[in-house]
Amino acid sequence: MDKQIICFLADDDKDDQEIFEIAINQSKKDVKLYTADDGYQALQKLKKDVDFIPDFIFLDLNMPRVNGLECLEQIKSLEHLRNTPAYIYTTSSAALHKEQALNLGASGFVTKPTHINDLTTILERIFSKN
Repeated sequence: MDKQIICFLADDDKDDQEIFEIAINQSKKDVKLYTADDGYQALQKLKKDVDFIPDFIFLDLNMPRVNGLECLEQIKSLEHLRNTPAYIYTTSSAALHKEQALNLGASGFVTKPTHINDLTTILERIFSKN
């Protein structure tokens, strides 16, 4: 059996957090999801607990206090998370946002799909890279 995948999502929209969790639960992977309600809360958790090293990090682009790109930049500066795959997860499909994310070290850019099954497929593909 595959080892459990640890996934961390920062998203200020509770509905989007729930949709993400449903998609994970529908996947064929054993995934434990941890969430933060914004980029600031995510950074507090990730900086404080250096033993918490998720296998994958997903960051909403548009969050209050610390947005996804700012959060990504700080995560990539943390020694214990430098090599952790981090994805921007957003409703935006703007080429500029994608370019900025990749330049800051994002492993990818996931545009939030309209159907949960599509998100499940995307996540399974990403988790298979583990």
